[in-house]
Amino acid sequence: MSDESTNDGATNEGTAADTTGEDVTAEDVTAEDVRHVAGLARVDLDDDEVDRFTEQFGAILEYFETLDDVPETDAEPDLVNVLRADETREGLRQAEALRNAPETEDGYFKGPRVS
Repeated sequence: MSDESTNDGATNEGTAADTTGEDVTAEDVTAEDVRHVAGLARVDLDDDEVDRFTEQFGAILEYFETLDDVPETDAEPDLVNVLRADETREGLRQAEALRNAPETEDGYFKGPRVS
């Protein structure tokens, strides 16, 4: 596999982050993987933190592996609108709508310039 570079020049060759298309398991997570992710996030980790995050990433992947065992269910039917029907009501008159505006011009709201 070729070296895949990221924006910061870090590579992921030889790590579980390789894009080989194979599933990554908890056992595949290495300290180098954690350092790679930390580099992408521009986070400095000491060796103790790398060890701790390696275990935590492994635990997270194990959890996702257990989700693979959850049986799929039939899709729920399409949602329907359960809200009330729209009702037409009288709106504000122009003068009423503009009454509290800080600035108006020719019967319209006037806002700050955007340029």
